[in-house]
Amino acid sequence: MKRSFIREILEHTNNNTISFAGGLPDQSLFPTADLQQSANRVLKHNATLQYTKSTGIDSLKEKIAQFYCEEGFPTKPDNIMITSGSQQALDIISRYNNNKTITIESPSYLGAINVFNLNNIKQKSIILEDDGINLKGFKSSIKDTKFSYLIPDFQNPTGKTYSKEKREQIATMIKENDAILIEDSPYSELYFDTRNTMISSTIPNNSFHLGSFSKTLAPSLRIGWIRASKELLEPLISYKEAMDLHTNGLSQYIVDDYLNDMDKYKRHLEVIREQYKIKMLIFKEQLDHYLPTFEYCEPKGGMFIYGKLPNIDTSSFIRECLKHEVIFVPGSEFYSDDSVSDEIRFNFTHTSIQDIKKGLAKIAKILKTF
Repeated sequence: MKRSFIREILEHTNNNTISFAGGLPDQSLFPTADLQQSANRVLKHNATLQYTKSTGIDSLKEKIAQFYCEEGFPTKPDNIMITSGSQQALDIISRYNNNKTITIESPSYLGAINVFNLNNIKQKSIILEDDGINLKGFKSSIKDTKFSYLIPDFQNPTGKTYSKEKREQIATMIKENDAILIEDSPYSELYFDTRNTMISSTIPNNSFHLGSFSKTLAPSLRIGWIRASKELLEPLISYKEAMDLHTNGLSQYIVDDYLNDMDKYKRHLEVIREQYKIKMLIFKEQLDHYLPTFEYCEPKGGMFIYGKLPNIDTSSFIRECLKHEVIFVPGSEFYSDDSVSDEIRFNFTHTSIQDIKKGLAKIAKILKTF
């Protein structure tokens, strides 16, 4: 199992390092004052610090279920399990399905690849195209695996988004093969112009839909969830209980209180979308100026710009950049083999506009002598 490059590289950075590496939100946009007020309110009650239910507190599950219902995906609180971020959700599902084989995108999220490896789940990687996974490869693979993991919205690492047509065809293939889809959606609320339809909404009995407040509120809250049919969710409860008894209760109560004013949360999401789109366009402009040979697709949302520097071994290049206090993630980290060496993932949300310009200028200067 590969250690997270991002975590490893961050240990070798300092306060002067300009980082385009981690998938970090812009912390200046955290609703800190509102969350502090929520914390003050919930801490007036001793019960807030008590053990709670393994699947999550009822009122928070009701609010999350409401999100789905508003998007035309009928959901009840019993269809929701609160988890310690969507990373734990992946782990719970993987433990239950250990020793199976799963169909995934290539490239894919390193955290998922590691969880699958840890649970002895073999992976069949299918190439990810600009509008989603290659359908011919997916159709062939899902017949055998009956199990799949996809990130259709602003995919990590590539930032790519599945087309409406591919979403529909994937749902059909899942249903025809009586297969299971894990639809990972931590970035789905970070769209710039258009919200996409969840694949899971058309196959509710054949899917786990994973969500998280890490990208929309604050990562340290560690509040994520699984949305699934009761039949799929029920077997996972004992695994959840064995792992941690229940997700952090205090964080759950804080988020639950914050969401009592749903209009405030929706306004917060609008601000994030607007600011992230501005940052993406600035990052794109600076990329085109400083790294004109960098080949990429403009993302429609999310947190990443991904592409390639032809004929550059980016795993070696990052080591040189680290010496000059600027970092990114080489694309090889998101593949299960060493077939790709010239790709890069840039995070555009965390760094200030000033540091975006400064950091890309540094990378361009280092590249000239690399």
